[in-house]
Amino acid sequence: MSSNTLSAVLEKHIHHLCLNDFPCGYGSWRKTNDSIEEAETEETDALLDLLSCPHSPWRHDESWSPQAPTLRQLAVLRPERLHTDFIYKYFTTLRIVDKGVSVIDDGLLKFSKLEELVLSANNISEIPAENLPSTLRVLELRANRLSALNSLSSCPPPRLQYLGLSSNSLGSHKDVSQLTGRHWPQLVCLDLSDCGFQDQQALLNALSTLPYLRTLVLEGNPFTLASCYPGFTVDSLPQLTCLDASWISPEERHCCRGLAKMTNLIVNRASATVSLCKMRGIPDPLMSVEENAPDFPVVTYRYYITYEFLSHQTPVNLKFDSESEVDTAATAHVTGDGSSGADLQSNKNCEKETSKPDTQDLTYTEKTCSDIAHVSRRSTSKLTWSECMDFSDAQTYIVSDLGGLKRFLNRGLHLSIEEEKVLSWPAASEEVPVAKPSLTVKDKKGGKGKESPIKSGSTKDKSKDKKKKSVPELVQDAPIRRILGSVHVPLRSLIKRGHKVDVLCDLGALLTESEVEAAQIPEKDLEKKIKEDKKKEDKESKQRGGSGGRQKSTATSKGKGKGKKECEMDVHTDNSVFVQLEPVTVELRVELEKWQSASEAHQCLLPHQNSWHKKPFLF
Repeated sequence: MSSNTLSAVLEKHIHHLCLNDFPCGYGSWRKTNDSIEEAETEETDALLDLLSCPHSPWRHDESWSPQAPTLRQLAVLRPERLHTDFIYKYFTTLRIVDKGVSVIDDGLLKFSKLEELVLSANNISEIPAENLPSTLRVLELRANRLSALNSLSSCPPPRLQYLGLSSNSLGSHKDVSQLTGRHWPQLVCLDLSDCGFQDQQALLNALSTLPYLRTLVLEGNPFTLASCYPGFTVDSLPQLTCLDASWISPEERHCCRGLAKMTNLIVNRASATVSLCKMRGIPDPLMSVEENAPDFPVVTYRYYITYEFLSHQTPVNLKFDSESEVDTAATAHVTGDGSSGADLQSNKNCEKETSKPDTQDLTYTEKTCSDIAHVSRRSTSKLTWSECMDFSDAQTYIVSDLGGLKRFLNRGLHLSIEEEKVLSWPAASEEVPVAKPSLTVKDKKGGKGKESPIKSGSTKDKSKDKKKKSVPELVQDAPIRRILGSVHVPLRSLIKRGHKVDVLCDLGALLTESEVEAAQIPEKDLEKKIKEDKKKEDKESKQRGGSGGRQKSTATSKGKGKGKKECEMDVHTDNSVFVQLEPVTVELRVELEKWQSASEAHQCLLPHQNSWHKKPFLF
């Protein structure tokens, strides 16, 4: 007999009960009326105490059956009754959980009075109905390896009232056809949670033929992500009293009345809205700009948030911004702020490089039935820096591939904060050889700028050519993008019972660009740079000659040494500031649309609407 068969595991458990060993069964330890009282004999009550005492070495694990402890007691009180056939018939409940059982053999038929069989978390791939006792009323097969119901439904136990099939690879049309009243005439409770059923209409049509079905568990199946769930199920099964461990109230049934008769209702479609609101904690990029910085280039910074979500739509009539590159995977339509889903492709490299479109790994497809799901990238609008940047971005995604949506929610959403840096230079012009800067970084900070290097010309000429000379045309370099930080947002709670995830994403403290560069310079390189500057100053002083030059060189060297210490102190200070920086946070909400009544569903299916109506969410 193989060790992974059910009967082998049961025989092992029965053997561990020690029904013929001390303190059970017959033996010299038993005190009888005819025996001579000796020190080795025990009273019956003392033997029973040894079975139940918490610290007794003869106490065994008996959780696999509630009949196990009473059988051991019977082995003390009436050991003559414990023949083999009596032991098998004594068990009415067996719970073999996570014991590596892979085969249900015919040895189970010896338990002819068995009513409850729990085989959760094993490796069972097939349930031969002919090996199940006909007296069975409860059968629990949660978290096994079932992929079909053919063998089980061929000749199921006629008295079965509870069937648990959750967390198995079930969900095909053939499995649906096996869940009818013809196969399970007495079934009262059915657990199909965490399976792969996607066709809600077909499954409910089959379950409606179960005459005694009162309790049903469906949560965790792909079709439960649809907007019409659970209202459509409640209205389709009027005999149901409990759905997903919640009692169906008369008010709920009244609100859902009419959903099952809507001819234009698409029952296998989900609507998810992703909302991004406020972002805080980004360091000011202009705080590290030196006062004597050159006028050009003019540097501008903008910030935006990117993420990827699932959608079944294909890109049609996408309008591209002339300043941006094409994101070929943007497929979702806009419902919140009206911004396009096609935006600048973010660079995955954190170095200062001009970004290039990368569309090879941006999308993937997952085929389920005849539908195809796409992962589309969404980028919010770009905002200039402020202590609190309010994006107010809401995007609704309509998904028909519910199996793909479930897999996506299991993986979760990846959100990134990106920075776009643009350098602007004065354009070359024959009329204006040296262009005057229109706005320097120093002017942006509110400081006083230097005098303009253009001094020639009369006041009259300046007034005539003021527009040409004072406001030169600026040419922008290709934008430089870098990812400041990213975070993973779990979305598994949307699959079971919850329909909304409202979270404050914490990306930790971030450094400015100059602080990142300073942190990347090793200490040896810093000393080497200071020595090179010192040699350069000494060489220039020798060429000029004179003691004054040497004194100046000496003073410069001292200054450099002092500068080194100050630089080291600055690096140390930067590190200490980094620890104390405010963490970057982003407000995120992901919500599945759920219709609470038939009237709400009717409003979403008005003829003049081309797409589902979705109200924007406000934080």
